[in-house]
Amino acid sequence: MSDEQSYELLGFDNVLLPVGDLAEAVGFYERAGFAVAFRLDEAGIAVLRVGGETPGILLRREDGFGHRPPPWPSPRVWLEVPDARVAARELRNADIALLDGPFSTATGWTVEIADPWGNVLGFTDYRKRPELGRRP
Repeated sequence: MSDEQSYELLGFDNVLLPVGDLAEAVGFYERAGFAVAFRLDEAGIAVLRVGGETPGILLRREDGFGHRPPPWPSPRVWLEVPDARVAARELRNADIALLDGPFSTATGWTVEIADPWGNVLGFTDYRKRPELGRRP
């Protein structure tokens, strides 16, 4: 028997997205429907709420990080919404360009956007497989 303990993944803490300008990033994400949980300008960070969960999207200012053309090669963060087609309409109404979609997936619909630094976020629903979603 080993004295070493294995670690266990308990869940997400935060998803960090690098941005070049914190104020511009917060404005973009507020237009996209996110609420700011807290903001520390002196530290160059802001945390955006994602539903009722404690983890969120953490925006972190990176000096010298300029705008990137979408889709900058980066991981994609997809968030569950009740209806991605409604999300697409509301994003367009907020003058946020859609990167892709809405497009059909195995579980429902998805729409993607990119912030000015090339971070890609998707908004996906489970309309085709409601039993898999947070709100069946």
